[in-house]
Formats: sequence, structure tokens, C-alpha cells
Amino acid sequence: MALDFASFQAALKEHYKPLVVKNLVYKNNPLLALIDKYEKFGGEGMPIPVINGNPQNRSATFAQAQNPTSITGANSLAYQSSKIQQFFISRITDYSIAQISGQMIDASASNADAFMRASTTEIDGALHSCARSLAVAMYRDGTGTIGQVAAAAPLGNPTIALANAENITHFEVGMALTSSATAAGVVHSGGGLENTAVVLEVNRDAGTIRVGNALGVATNWNGLFNGAAGGDFIQVLGDAQNGAAAGLKVSGVDAWVPSATPGTGAIPANLFGVNRTTDPTRLGGVRFNGAAMPLEEALIGGASLIGREGGRPDHCFMSFSNFSDLVKSLGSKVIYVDVEGPAGVGFRALELHAPYGTMKVIPDLNCPDDAAYLLQLDTWSLNSIGGAPKILMQDGNRMLRMAAADAVEVRIGYYANVACNAPGWNCRVAL
Repeated sequence: MALDFASFQAALKEHYKPLVVKNLVYKNNPLLALIDKYEKFGGEGMPIPVINGNPQNRSATFAQAQNPTSITGANSLAYQSSKIQQFFISRITDYSIAQISGQMIDASASNADAFMRASTTEIDGALHSCARSLAVAMYRDGTGTIGQVAAAAPLGNPTIALANAENITHFEVGMALTSSATAAGVVHSGGGLENTAVVLEVNRDAGTIRVGNALGVATNWNGLFNGAAGGDFIQVLGDAQNGAAAGLKVSGVDAWVPSATPGTGAIPANLFGVNRTTDPTRLGGVRFNGAAMPLEEALIGGASLIGREGGRPDHCFMSFSNFSDLVKSLGSKVIYVDVEGPAGVGFRALELHAPYGTMKVIPDLNCPDDAAYLLQLDTWSLNSIGGAPKILMQDGNRMLRMAAADAVEVRIGYYANVACNAPGWNCRVAL
């Protein structure tokens, strides 16, 4: 007897238990695994209050503390209460789809396990794509950017070099890409069949991608995008901010602790309704330029600035290439510790002494190569409705019959966003 729809539905439910899904999601994604999770993020949004100032009604003279006046006594000063800002975070959505043909289901006959081994390849892959999308976005600013075209890249060529070769891990064959002059800007219009580029090849050693049009024909980058230029920002189709007021991806570490002072250059002053220019450190994080320093000195310098603000960074995340350089520079001083994450997922960390104890330095393939992030993890949270990501089954069905194809579909996604209740206790170290 062939494996029918109902039988497979039951097998799928048994195979993808919550703990199994979390293990698939968190493996090899340290920040995503270790950040605190709040999975009851319902309602319209969530207020995140941040205290950026205490009451300033203090004086060695009681009368002045209770009713402050000017030095001449002519004018009474207003009571100075606590300064509290409230970020009101909203959820974003992200989806990944797995489709399995009806013929594959029937071909498994009565051997459900054989079918599960075949079908889970597709479902596991869709889960992995969604998890990587979230894990990468958690380090970024919400605009959807996953890389940049190298400034001197020859655009009259299907092969494009990335400005930072380490970002090549964010690209996959088959991805549909858009491009824009700025991270939050409007995507370039199409010069060919459309305004998208499909990834045909990924050269992970060279840090290059080869692209084509929707028909799979290799096409020059500037033939796909009108106005293409070196330094353009690259996004997955449907992820770009595209000139809107807010991004479509989660507001990750680079949104809460940006590379420059909020309100300067391309860094927006406002985040979730809060004007951060009134106190750009406490509301927009600490920045430390360690580009000209040895890695160990840069990390300690950043940690010292956080300590000055009252924070205690306990974790540092960086790219594998920077982690490798740090290990080499420390030599015999390297001390490794194990970091235990949820669902039995663990990570190996390097222990580094900082002004307030030790930091666990962990390499993360999703972390940009031009920065290290010193985080006090108890100030961060990933807030979602249920797991992030998860198999979407609001109607109780883990898979759906496709209306226009002889196939079934499994939908994976999440409704979530990242929050930080003390940005000033976290630091972005430029490397």
C-alpha cells in the first residue's frame, strides 16, 4: 500500500519534534542559539523601556534638592525625573518553503522511513535556509543587506567580487538578488529581463558570485541592473528595505549598536520610535575603533568603554578569520571553555580577561568580518510568536496539498524581532 497523505503527515509530526527543530536551527549559529528567547510576543508590538538618566534632584543643601532654584534665587527649576525612553518593537516575517512531489510520496510504497529519509532532505534544507536568514540578520541593521559589490568590480561581467570576501557564506546557488546604491535605498531597476540576478555559481575561495537572468543565462551585472556601481549593496529578492521607512528583516545588533553615532551619515537617528541623539551611547551603544590595534588590545579597549558605562560584557562574537588571528596572537595564553546552548547545542569559546571578569569569545560564520561585538547577553532577547523559525501550521496541518501541482508543501517561517534593553552596555569594535 502506498504511503498516503495522512500517514506522511503523522510521520512528519513525529520526526520534527520541537527539540529536533531547535537542534537543526541552533547548530552552527552561536548568537542565535545563545540569545534569550521570548516566544509569546503577541499583540500589536512590545514596549522595551530603557532608562538613560536618573532623577537629578540632588544637592548638599536639602532645600535645593527639594526645590532647586537658580544661583540668584530668582527662578525655580523644574523637577528632573528619571529619563526613560520606550522602544516599541514590531515583528517582521520571514518564510522558507519546501515542496515534495506526489510521485515521491507514492514511490515510497509502504516504507515510510525510506520516504522520510528522502523528504527530510528538502525540509531540513528549507529549515536551514530560514535559520541562516535569521542568524545573518541578527548581526545586521534590518535593511536586508547580505553583502556589497567590491568598489573596483568589473560590472560588465557576470562574475562579481564582493567587497568583503567573508560575506560569501551568505550566498547560495539559486538565490535571486536585488541591488541598491545604499543599504536602505530603492533597488535598481532592471536593464534586462528583470531587476533581479540569479546566482549561478559561488566561488567561496575567491569571494565571488557568477550571476544570470531568470532563464539561467549568464548576464553582466550592469545588464541586470540600471545604474549599477561598485560598492552597491546586495539583498535577497523580497528582503530589501527599498526606500521604505523601516527594514523588512529583524533589527539586529547593527541596528541597536550601529557603526556610527545615530543621526550621522546613513545611520538613522530613530529606532522603533526613539530619537537616540539625546544620548547616543545609552540609546545607541558603544563604538570603539580598534582597526589599527592588535585584536586582543582592541577587544579589551572596547570592553573598558562598556565598563565605564556600567556594563559587563560576557560574550564576544567575531568572524572565523578574526578568531583565527586572535588565537595566533595569544599563542600559549589561549584558554578554551565550553559554552552550553539550548537543545544540547554547545560551542567552544576562547576565554579573554576583561575589566569586569572574563569574556567568552566565539567565532560565528554569520558575523561580519569588519567588526567584533562585545555583548552583555542578558540585555538581549529574540522575541517571537512561538519558535523562530518553526513549521507554520496554524490550521494544524504540517503540510498542505498544492492547488496547482501534484505536490505537497511545508511552510517554515517566523514572526519575530530582536530587542536590547540596555544598548549602552554593548559595543561594536571596528576591526
